[in-house]
Amino acid sequence: MSSQPPIGDAPSTIRNASAVRNAPGVPVIRQVNWGGLRTLYVKEVRRFFKVQLQTVWAPAIQTLLYLVVFTTALGGRGAVHVGGAEVPFPDFVGPGLIVMGMMTGAFANASFSLLVGKIQGTIVDYLMPPLSSAELIAGLAGGAVTRAFCVGAAVWAVMLVSPGIHVAPVHPLVALGFGLTGSVFLAFLGLLTSIWAEKFDHAAVVTNFVVGPLTLLSGTFYSVDRLAPAFRIASHFNPFFYIISGFRYGFLGIADSSVGIGAGVTIGVDVVLGLTCYMLMKRGWKLKN
Repeated sequence: MSSQPPIGDAPSTIRNASAVRNAPGVPVIRQVNWGGLRTLYVKEVRRFFKVQLQTVWAPAIQTLLYLVVFTTALGGRGAVHVGGAEVPFPDFVGPGLIVMGMMTGAFANASFSLLVGKIQGTIVDYLMPPLSSAELIAGLAGGAVTRAFCVGAAVWAVMLVSPGIHVAPVHPLVALGFGLTGSVFLAFLGLLTSIWAEKFDHAAVVTNFVVGPLTLLSGTFYSVDRLAPAFRIASHFNPFFYIISGFRYGFLGIADSSVGIGAGVTIGVDVVLGLTCYMLMKRGWKLKN
């Protein structure tokens, strides 16, 4: 006697599983959609690599011009007193310029993705695929962080072969950690901007009146120890200050602030911005209406 059920008479468990699988509204992907996440990430990376002259090399050249101008005009032969030591001005400003280029690149990439979709009416291409809010944020932020490290690597490579500047990292893991957390910070800020903005002018407002001033006033070109007490205190409320100071510690071994406090501040800000992005993306605020 055959132990197989008669043809057309499937076991109840199989019928129930098939019914659940085919029921409308029941998700088929119950875990992380790694395939979709990888596809979104690759799409974001390919998007900025197609115009790499504009997205990678142009920011790198602009950052190097900052180095040339400030080194020549403000202290090419001088030194900066930081952390109880005298550091040649080019060596002091180099790490700050590297991480500044990384952060601005991450913000530019993340603030463009959803915004251009809303303006061109292709936002559905991001919202319709079977990706959760967390997966969507991870893919977009991952592409922005990748662009940030491409810009940082380009700037660092040119500085390595430039005469008169030494940018060999003393604590490479510290530099890598602050570069990563700083890039994630600007990636989340860019995502928030692209969610909120309705036109490119709105994104330009954040770039020109938030990201630009906070970056330039974060101690990239000077030590905050030289500031008046009131301005020195104000600098410690700027998260960019902790990112640049910690990244500089990775190259020089000295910093304007405690590396531990800086790491705690940057990670805390990343968590807050990440949760904010998730809640807004989950609600579809300014995306689904």
